[in-house]
Amino acid sequence: MIIAGVAIVVAGYFLFHRDFDTAFVIAAAGAVAWFLNYRVQMKQITAAADLAENKNEQEEDIDGDSNTQ
Repeated sequence: MIIAGVAIVVAGYFLFHRDFDTAFVIAAAGAVAWFLNYRVQMKQITAAADLAENKNEQEEDIDGDSNTQ
């Protein structure tokens, strides 16, 4: 996330100095860094949700097995 923010600031600097090509490339790199950060966050959230779901299913299976005996 820090890299994305720095890239936007640097792109703004180049935009101010009318170097549009460099500003575009750096802004695009910042956007890619932001998307990669977002992807990592979503992977962590999904993994945590899957873990919690599996834990709940296992607890239900254990409770169901003890009730049938």
